[in-house]
Amino acid sequence: MKKNIVLFSLFVLPIVAYLFFASGVNSFTKLPTITPKIADFGDWKSLNGKKISLNKKITVLGFSGSHILSNRGNYFNLNEKIYKRYNGFEDLQFVVLCPLGTEAEAQKLVDALAPFTDVSGWNFIFASPEEIKTFYNQLHLKGKLNDDLGTSNIYIVDKERNLRGRKDKKDYKEGYDMFHPSELSNEMLDDFKIILYEYRAALKKNHNATKQL
Repeated sequence: MKKNIVLFSLFVLPIVAYLFFASGVNSFTKLPTITPKIADFGDWKSLNGKKISLNKKITVLGFSGSHILSNRGNYFNLNEKIYKRYNGFEDLQFVVLCPLGTEAEAQKLVDALAPFTDVSGWNFIFASPEEIKTFYNQLHLKGKLNDDLGTSNIYIVDKERNLRGRKDKKDYKEGYDMFHPSELSNEMLDDFKIILYEYRAALKKNHNATKQL
């Protein structure tokens, strides 16, 4: 009996502890800020005419480039791995910044998603190439837009307009590559849960403070 206890302590407990901490490495931390207080959108038109703002919304932000349909697989991946799971969350929005002149392609993408997705949470907004470059440059990211003003990366922006990610040198992450479903299912989903937990914890704290008052 003692021998079994010793073996259990030596071999099983360390494995259990490792799995626990490995699976929840970010569970009890705050997701770092990569770029604080980024600019809000300009007075740019969206497909449905809504005014879109980064203020007071958790935003999943993308840059489509001028060949939206050629990269539609990226948006199908994001739709399946993240959007469908969290669409309907009141303080969340999905926004894709597109060059002017790509409105028809963006509409075709929305129409392609519509048969199996509630597309009301997808927001495509349109700006000039110069405005897109200026907006992207103030994010101060290591990654760059391609010649078509797009990227396969998607970004998380919090309600205070801070772009969030991972700052550790060994695991730096300023955006999440939509081309790889596994990256969305693992790294992005993990980090996204942290953001949601932060706000839920803050809401609970404020609610308790109000009750005490």
